[in-house]
Amino acid sequence: MQLNGLIHTFPREIKLLLSAFIIVLSVGFFSGLLFVNETSSANPNGIEEQYLGNENDEEALVMKFKKSDKEMLSIVHGHILSMALIFFLLGLILSTTQLNLKFKIFLMVEPFVSVILTFGGMYLLWKGFTFMKYVVMLSGILMTLSYTLSVLIILKQLYFKKRLV
Repeated sequence: MQLNGLIHTFPREIKLLLSAFIIVLSVGFFSGLLFVNETSSANPNGIEEQYLGNENDEEALVMKFKKSDKEMLSIVHGHILSMALIFFLLGLILSTTQLNLKFKIFLMVEPFVSVILTFGGMYLLWKGFTFMKYVVMLSGILMTLSYTLSVLIILKQLYFKKRLV
């Protein structure tokens, strides 16, 4: 089955459905990033503080405590499952776009690697491997870039005519 460029042939109602889905999904995705920025200051030390606490910092404006076993397992479990579904659905839609195959495969697979590195890294950070705060930050950035690029490609190809190649 030929999927490359199939998105251009979708009927109007499917294009509207996909657009609505992508837009609502993006509101959820990017509001999650606002939450991350609010809770961890989106920097490696903020990430470490979010999961390991800051009880030893007497000058901290907001006191944070190390996450419990249940909290960490809930965060990791919930995020890995939900992000897997998000990126699976986004990858299915992206598979119908007209793109270079290697680039398309990268955009379809990379987010899954980043999900494991980001949320697995959070767990390892919580377990005491503090260098993982850098892995968490870098993989989170890469995941966000892949998501954003995929969404932009999908939305562009939903509404602009297929180029003659």
